[in-house]
Amino acid sequence: MSGSSIGKLFCVTTFGESHGPAIGCVVDGCPPGMALCAEDIQAQLDRRKPGTSRHVTQRRESDTVEILSGLFEGHTTGAPIALLIRNEDQRSKDYGNIADTFRPGHADYTYWHKYGIRDYRGGGRSSARLTAPLVGAGAIAKKWLAQKYGIRVRGHMSALGPIDLAFKSWEAVSENAFFSPDPDSVAALEAYMDELRKSGDSAGAKITVVAENVPAGWGEPLYDRIDADLAHALMGLNAVKGVEIGDGFASARQKGTEHRDELTPQGFLSNHAGGVLGGISSGQNIVAHIAIKPTSSIRLPGRSIDKQGNPIEVVTHGRHDPCVGIRATPIAEALMAIVLMDHALRHRAQCADVVMETPQIAGNVEQE
Repeated sequence: MSGSSIGKLFCVTTFGESHGPAIGCVVDGCPPGMALCAEDIQAQLDRRKPGTSRHVTQRRESDTVEILSGLFEGHTTGAPIALLIRNEDQRSKDYGNIADTFRPGHADYTYWHKYGIRDYRGGGRSSARLTAPLVGAGAIAKKWLAQKYGIRVRGHMSALGPIDLAFKSWEAVSENAFFSPDPDSVAALEAYMDELRKSGDSAGAKITVVAENVPAGWGEPLYDRIDADLAHALMGLNAVKGVEIGDGFASARQKGTEHRDELTPQGFLSNHAGGVLGGISSGQNIVAHIAIKPTSSIRLPGRSIDKQGNPIEVVTHGRHDPCVGIRATPIAEALMAIVLMDHALRHRAQCADVVMETPQIAGNVEQE
């Protein structure tokens, strides 16, 4: 199966299936000499793991990470770093009824037509379970970016179903199960999810991810644009159906005088472009938004077909997130960090000797 890797100089390749013995990834290209331990990675994995609240899947996985290679005496060696996470709580019997049918809205039908074989247990490779290794790789990228450039990558939920969330503080994000930046919204979010669970239906979500202190100059002007690579990475996240950089689709309704980000000696006056101009970072915050579709695996009957093309009715059993967006924030952060580290290394390889007399101005006069 091709397409299991992301990045060029900082390259992450995932492996495993939802109900296999283990999942993991190989991280190639991490520079040598950085202090790294399992605890650095585990802290990020714990933010994503299932079973953390009544609003997400109750599959019980510790997501304990094992570092198999790439370290010596607590430091990276420059060799590939292999991360392993063992699956501990599979219930494959829950999926026996879909072995010969296709869940509507899921990848079952397309996988079958592409490969002629599919692991129907929990979705196999198409399961969001495979995002755990990406979060592990993202933890490595986050640490390196913070140490080398002072870059901080953070995310939050900005909408859950019909509920829009106002940004109030980063501190609030870590204090609730939804990664909501508005502490006053939590009661409404809980009530909405409780009602959704009772009905057996599911909901979508919008996630915002922001990188601060990214230097100006990273990226390429054409096909390796930093925003294009970021969109490619984020669109690769399970259930993502839309990616916006900066104002995104709202730009279509703006005038040029409104959208352009004017420059002053004190900094940019706005950040409608999301920190990227011409495919290259501007020194402002890099801002991306992702739209996550409602979970396809629900217990309400839906029409489909079996392998012979006969009409059937499908009811999905098992343990599923009624909104996969609730646990998506750490994953979006990881993907942004992986893209940024890849571009940092690529920039260093070609343009490390470029020295400009023009100063880099402050990121924004008004920052989010």
